[in-house]
Formats: sequence, C-alpha cells, structure tokens
Amino acid sequence: MLTDAQQALRDIAEAKAKNHLAPLAGTAPEGTINHRMLTALAAQGLLSRVFRQRDDGFERVSAMDLCLLREGLARYCTEAETALALQGLGAYPILLAGSVDIVSRWIPRVAAGEIAAGFALTEPAAGSDVAGLELAADEDGDGFRLTGEKSYISNAPHAGVYSVFARTTPGAGARGITAFAVPGDADGLSGEPIHLVSPHPIGRLRFDSVYVPKAAVLGEVGGGMRVAMTTLNLFRPSVGAFAVGMAQAALDAAVAHCGSREAFGKPLREFQGVSHQLADIATQVEAARLLVYHAATAYDASGADIAKTSAMAKLFATETAQRAVDVAIQVHGARALEHGHPLEHLYRDVRAPRIYEGASEVQREIIARALFRA
Repeated sequence: MLTDAQQALRDIAEAKAKNHLAPLAGTAPEGTINHRMLTALAAQGLLSRVFRQRDDGFERVSAMDLCLLREGLARYCTEAETALALQGLGAYPILLAGSVDIVSRWIPRVAAGEIAAGFALTEPAAGSDVAGLELAADEDGDGFRLTGEKSYISNAPHAGVYSVFARTTPGAGARGITAFAVPGDADGLSGEPIHLVSPHPIGRLRFDSVYVPKAAVLGEVGGGMRVAMTTLNLFRPSVGAFAVGMAQAALDAAVAHCGSREAFGKPLREFQGVSHQLADIATQVEAARLLVYHAATAYDASGADIAKTSAMAKLFATETAQRAVDVAIQVHGARALEHGHPLEHLYRDVRAPRIYEGASEVQREIIARALFRA
C-alpha cells in the first residue's frame, strides 16, 4: 500500500497532467522536442522531483517517486510522461557520475526544462547487446575523439546534451566502454530524426571526430557500462509504471464506453463476454501496479534480487498494458482506430516499452538466470 505522501505524489502528477500538461500535447510537430512541455514540466514542479536539488548539489530521485510520477502522468498525458522520463534518462549519467563542474554545467539547465537531454547508448549493430557497441573514443591530447554512429537516441538530434557511451578499449567488451557528457552543438556532431509509430523525439547521431575533454568523462575511463547500468536499473521499474498508467487509461476508457454504449437493446457492460474481459484486465493492471511498487521499494531499500524483481515488473507491466489497450480498442470498435482517438494514440505509444531499456526477451533472460542461480 502507498503511504499518504506517496498517494499524494501520484495524485499531483495525475492532476497536473490532466489540467496543465495535456493541453500542450501535440503542440510541437510529431517526433520533435516539445519545448513548451519541458518548460511546463519545470514550472509545475515535476522536473524538480526528478532532479532533487540540495545545498551541495543534486541527489537522485527514489525509484518509488519516479514510478509514481510516471504512472500519474501517463494516465492523462503520455507526451508529458515521455518528456519527463527522457530528461531523467538522458541526464542521470551526468548527475550520478559527473564531476561537480559537469553537473553544475548541465543539470540545472535540464531541470529547468531549458534544454533536452539524450541517452546515447544504442547503435545500429548494438541494441540489446550493448557491450558490443563500436563508437570509438580515441585519446587525443587532453581528451578523446569520438567517431561512429548512434541510433534510436532520445531527443536526437536536437538535445542540448547527450550522455554518450563509447569504446575506449577495443576488444574489451563491457570493460572497455567509457561514458561522456557531450554538448549537442559539438563540432562534428550531426544527425537526423527517426520517425517511429509512436511520435517520440528519437533520432540518429553521427560523430565525425568529435572532441571531448577528459573533464567530460562520467565516472572512470573504462567504467561506462557501470554508469549505464546504474542509470537503467533506476529507471527500469518506472518503465513498468509508465505502462501501468497507460493500461489504467485504457481500462478507464473501456469501462466508460461499455457503461454508455448500447448494442442489441442493452448496454455493452451487460454482455458477459465484454464485462469479463474488463474484469481480467482490471486484475492484471492491479497486479502489475503492485509488482512495480514492489520492485521500486526493493530498489530503494537495496534489497536482494533487484535485477530480477525489476525485470519482472517491466515485463509484466508492459505486456499487461499491451493487452489492456488491445481489449479497450476491441470493445470500442472501429472508432478507436480513427486518427486522433485517445486509444489510437495509446495503441501507438504502448508498443515501444516492450523493446526499449531491455526488450521483453531480455527481461525473461534476466529472470531465468536468477532462477537458476538460486
């Protein structure tokens, strides 16, 4: 069960999404950064919940608070949820592993919604197998030269700063990767948007001998995979929370429709074939929500089997959301497939979370390995 403070945080996120942020959705061209949304997320005090400022700098958000924010936003405005999540994912390697100077240079601007941040890990030939990335970082005097390509990068190609993961030691697998904070306007950095089914700002980046000083290294040289995994482990349960928010939105729409729509002389809710489908979805959504909260609580308590629990939460919640949206569309009929219908929007948004930050198959592998270790 949630504490009163936790329930209040989720309620705040829902209210702000419904009343202040949803009207801004779609005000930027699809696939581009909605800077009005970023500014509003900051003005409404939501980005400051992710980037928690203290006298001596910034501290990490709790996994539970991140889940409550993402669930609440997703229920009423998936664009606001995605904007907040991408800011966190893109900037947290800097917050967690950057020097005092690097943190002070970038994090206040990200937290204010002044610039967008991008998490640059995936490459054309290195998706789920991130240890196989090939973006080269060759030493050059007091810095490095980055050469290669990244793909499916959040907020690319127009982010103000990227957390970039590059290979400093060829042939060393995960141990040869280093993380860097790279300005979006760095000389030699270019790219273009990638247009997906869901209208998220995603793109590809090309590095043509981009110079990065050693002061911009996040953590240690060769320790980039640790930085990436620390960030992903924090955010993974909250992907499940995003899915729960979408699933709840789909269920809400289906219940409302079936209560008012009549067919063959009676409301749809009186057809057992319909009402029992919604009963199953409601049960699965609640189970997913509890599993997400359990994973976040375990993470915050530094409990055992965090990787397994987080994988279970992301797997079950994202798969449940896919089913929930599908059932909601089925009971609505063809009108739900019209462009601009809320469920048509959810149908496009709900597919990607089963792939990014570890595909469902990767989550099953994490769970299976934990079982056999035990």
